[in-house]
Amino acid sequence: MRQRPFKQVDVFTERPYLGNPLAVVLDGEGLSTEEMQHFTNWTNLSEATFLLPPSEEGRAAGADYRVRIFCPGRELPFAGHPTLGSCHAWLEAGGQPRTPGRIVQECGVGAVTLRQDGHRLAFAAPPLLKSGPLDEADVERIARGLGIARTDIVGHAWCDNGPNWRGVLLASAEAVLALRPDGAVLGALDVGVVGPRGKVGVIGSHAPAGADLPDFEVRAFFPGNNGLAEDPVTGSLNAALAQWLIGAHLAPPRYIASQGTALGRAGRVHVEQDGEHIWVGGGSVTCVDGQVLL
Repeated sequence: MRQRPFKQVDVFTERPYLGNPLAVVLDGEGLSTEEMQHFTNWTNLSEATFLLPPSEEGRAAGADYRVRIFCPGRELPFAGHPTLGSCHAWLEAGGQPRTPGRIVQECGVGAVTLRQDGHRLAFAAPPLLKSGPLDEADVERIARGLGIARTDIVGHAWCDNGPNWRGVLLASAEAVLALRPDGAVLGALDVGVVGPRGKVGVIGSHAPAGADLPDFEVRAFFPGNNGLAEDPVTGSLNAALAQWLIGAHLAPPRYIASQGTALGRAGRVHVEQDGEHIWVGGGSVTCVDGQVLL
């Protein structure tokens, strides 16, 4: 074991302790998969990441660094808040991207491009691995697990971009916040729920530039170590929801989603379609900066 540079970053917020925390080990060289997983489980956070030099394949794709992403019990090919938080930590520690304003991260799904939007970072939503409507049996099970009628789900789609999210749309943000899910019914399903502030399918003009007024409320439920867990803010889910909702004309090409409200957080996810890319971004704040023994 040796001392390694370490940061704990709060992601999708510009105020400490209101977003989703992430443990970042800035030097993961020499650590085995088992050691990375053990440390991740010990942190008791939703994810931990380990930064490494790019592989040969990654360097060929222009990667600035490589990241391995772990959650309790398993490694993830991609996750959104670890992508933003790892990039924030890498830049803050002196990382220099090959192209100013553009950072390329190598992870399990390949190369992911990030851009700097002033004080925010945003990643290009990776392609969906699975899309289209859910099986009706899944929709009925999700409705039971959320404690709502099947008719309360007004839209649904696969939102799989690494994590196997199943997305459902409710009629309002208020309906999303009122949910009391049952983990015994939802079981091993990863379920994302979204609802608009306003009528579904009726999108008004976006708030003035600089306003931080959310257009949608999002909640994310998944099986945790001790039963059903709720994620404070989820980049991968928001990326996939954006691809679904914008593609189906249920959301404008630029909007803000709030997440974590039910947990006392105030996460803000900024979504923008720019040509062929959908960018998913937010602020990040370093809350712990030091060394970790690994």
